[in-house]
Amino acid sequence: MSELSLLAVELGDFCSKRGWRFCVIGGFAVQHWGEPRMTMDVDLSLLTGFGEEEIFVDELLLHYAGRLPDARNFALQNRVLLLRHHSGVGIDIALGALPFEHSVVNRSKLVEVETGCVVRICTAEDLVVMKAFANRVIDWHDVRGVIVRQGSAKMDWRYIQEELAPLCEAKEEPEILDRLISLKRELEA
Repeated sequence: MSELSLLAVELGDFCSKRGWRFCVIGGFAVQHWGEPRMTMDVDLSLLTGFGEEEIFVDELLLHYAGRLPDARNFALQNRVLLLRHHSGVGIDIALGALPFEHSVVNRSKLVEVETGCVVRICTAEDLVVMKAFANRVIDWHDVRGVIVRQGSAKMDWRYIQEELAPLCEAKEEPEILDRLISLKRELEA
């Protein structure tokens, strides 16, 4: 198994043993649902809710090194814990609490990403929502790859639009949804 796959399994076991709800997101999920590309870390969405983040952050920091001098305070202020595995691989843990983040974890699936390597991973639709919302060049490349690989006709576009629209509204960037709809049309043509 690849180093990233082993780490994804390790993180899943770590969270499962504690009864934590989570799923793998980001570049690792792109490798499964989209056009495989190089990724150097494992991203996780971990449901912590609001007000109890310290419990999760402190437990994780007992087992993994922070990538910042004050990783704990950074995580509590920014809702992302930046860690490093002893192998040197980065771990980014989003501290989830919003309804969409709950939906992502609830809809996630156990997927065999390599022979004998099963990982809880977000759905292709949720990955499209997260990547479009992030709105970076690499994210749009990932969105395109997911749509092409999964097939636009097989994707739940109503769900994607229902989840992405309020996020774009909150971010005051409604053009993100317009861009996604344009990309969908382009790929279906």
